[in-house]
Amino acid sequence: MTAPRSDAEIPAWLAELGLPGLVDIHTHFLPERVLDKVWAYFDRAGEHYGVEWPIHYRHSEQDRLRILRELGVTTFAPLVYAHKPGMAEWLTDWAVDFGHRTPGAVPTATIFPEPEVATYLAKALDAGARCVKMHVQVGAFDPRDELLQPAWGLLAEAGIPVVVHCGHGPIPGAHTGLDVFEQVLRRHPALVAVLAHAGMPDHDVALDLVGAYPGVHLDTTMVGVAFSENFAALPADWSARLADHADRVVLGTDYPNIPYPYAEQLAAIAGWAEADDRLGTKFLRAVLHDTPAKLLGGSS
Repeated sequence: MTAPRSDAEIPAWLAELGLPGLVDIHTHFLPERVLDKVWAYFDRAGEHYGVEWPIHYRHSEQDRLRILRELGVTTFAPLVYAHKPGMAEWLTDWAVDFGHRTPGAVPTATIFPEPEVATYLAKALDAGARCVKMHVQVGAFDPRDELLQPAWGLLAEAGIPVVVHCGHGPIPGAHTGLDVFEQVLRRHPALVAVLAHAGMPDHDVALDLVGAYPGVHLDTTMVGVAFSENFAALPADWSARLADHADRVVLGTDYPNIPYPYAEQLAAIAGWAEADDRLGTKFLRAVLHDTPAKLLGGSS
């Protein structure tokens, strides 16, 4: 089965796999003024990261939604995140509303270490939030902060997945590191945590956490594509180790903020499936649809 070489080939490839569509747990939709600032940051990625990062899907919101549908994405989590106190609550309100009014989107939330976090998170969960995003690097906070403990407890009890960017990639932050986040998992071992970018660049450690905690998953966001392999290459035994945790990997892409076509991420995942006989088509169906659909709940 030939992996898609372009976005135009994705729908036919999905049909060949027998999938009704893709479920993407890691996309970004934001209020326009916030998104403009995010894109301005990426426009200066050479200064920040030492590499150029052209936004491949730099279009209006309606066009970005249309392109997702054309790609075959039937369900997606539009993730938001805060970088300062007082921001997470109104971003969460926006994301919950966006998820309810946008076909294919699920309501999401974000958290930040502040006294009100448990209150607005509980409100969002009551309003139907089905996924939460936390960005340790951008937020520049410690995920072990005592202010966050009630929020971690709420999420663990509710079984709501939290997509956590806690690895050192693309550059280390003050509190990044999978060893730091593991201390959160020790206090809340039932937490359904999706390690964004598969813990990039510490993919081996991320797989160890999957083996140690039943709720830990990996998302595929920017993993194994040529752009990332230049600075965070996958271990040689990646596919072999994935075979031991085939049901704990979920599709994520960072759409629309990726510097390459969506098909490149799918081709990378297809390559993993081909590299180990224990993976194959069953693994692709799980990663691209079944496992993320189960995490997000609802129909897909």
